[in-house]
Amino acid sequence: MRAFAKQYDAVFGAAWPVWPAAILVAVTNVFLFAFDRPFTAADGMRHWGDWMLRGVGVGASRASELLPPWLYAGSLLNFGVIAGALVASLLSREFALRVPARGELLKGVIGGALLGVGAMLALGCNIGGFVSATSALSLSGLAMMLGLLVGAILGLTYLVWEVEHRPGWSSGRARVFAAARPEGRSRQAFVGLAVLVALLALPWLYARAGFSSRGLFLLFGAAFGIIFQRSRFCLVRAFREPFMTGAADHTRAAALSIVVSMLGFAVLKFADLKDKGDWVFPSAGAGALVGGLLFGIGMVLAGGCGVGSIWRAGEGQVKLWIALLAFALAASATRLALASTGLQSRLGSAVFLPTPLGWAGAIGLVIAVMAAWAIFATWNEESGRFTRA
Repeated sequence: MRAFAKQYDAVFGAAWPVWPAAILVAVTNVFLFAFDRPFTAADGMRHWGDWMLRGVGVGASRASELLPPWLYAGSLLNFGVIAGALVASLLSREFALRVPARGELLKGVIGGALLGVGAMLALGCNIGGFVSATSALSLSGLAMMLGLLVGAILGLTYLVWEVEHRPGWSSGRARVFAAARPEGRSRQAFVGLAVLVALLALPWLYARAGFSSRGLFLLFGAAFGIIFQRSRFCLVRAFREPFMTGAADHTRAAALSIVVSMLGFAVLKFADLKDKGDWVFPSAGAGALVGGLLFGIGMVLAGGCGVGSIWRAGEGQVKLWIALLAFALAASATRLALASTGLQSRLGSAVFLPTPLGWAGAIGLVIAVMAAWAIFATWNEESGRFTRA
């Protein structure tokens, strides 16, 4: 039992190193793409918003086309992330219902709404429209990266201004419920084990009902949720921290993850195992740039990006529950507005980078951009030249 306890502590006793976690995220995303599609949080969030708006009679003309959330692939991925983060936080005795001050809840609403609008303009959140799209060698991914960078700087600029000039806006009493006590035994691990058993049983139930692939989407999402929760790997920190604290660990990890994922995607496409147009979004232009900018501001205000908001919600962050609700509703409403005005077809172009640059040129460009991002963050970590706080 002592030997098993050591193994348990190695997995759930301390946070995982961020570099191996980033590689695990990339490899899992490649397997998910080979299975069906790469990961994005925005698709499932928009689907949740469609269901909520349909309940009040908005978008009713498309109601018959909506699959139930428990059968829609994007929705199941998000459910899996929540469940995986819940299991990991319980098994590590880190789960707690954390209710922040009112000002922070308001930031959750505003930030979540910006996430939804930005994701629909860019045709993906930061994990789908940036990480997965860049991995798929889509120009829209690199364009969104630029928007995310500018948006993160603007969001951080506001937070610094608020701390210096309006500190009372987000101050107040924060409350924590159901946290594990630091001393003595906790039931969280037993509850986590029960949730894990139920989670592993669900794919079997889906298979019995004739929906085998749906159960696998749930498991892929759970894998992402566990990896993100145990490692705290965060794309918000990748964009924000170099300018906030100077720390560059998450930036380097994100750059490495994208390179590994891109190489896997490139093999699948080059070998014609996946269509070359898969995940190449027609938003390389104003859609990705403006969408990325709004998404970047939103993720800094909310304290979580697309997938970051989901796994943090799974470990009990109430601010992110509010952000996810605003994200879902704003994404659905924005998509309806874009479709009704005809702007959805004018967000940009679909550019598969190997078409104008060749395979070597496209792969080299992505590696060069990720290397430059990591090098800049590392230099700034040492010099503090662009650190704001």
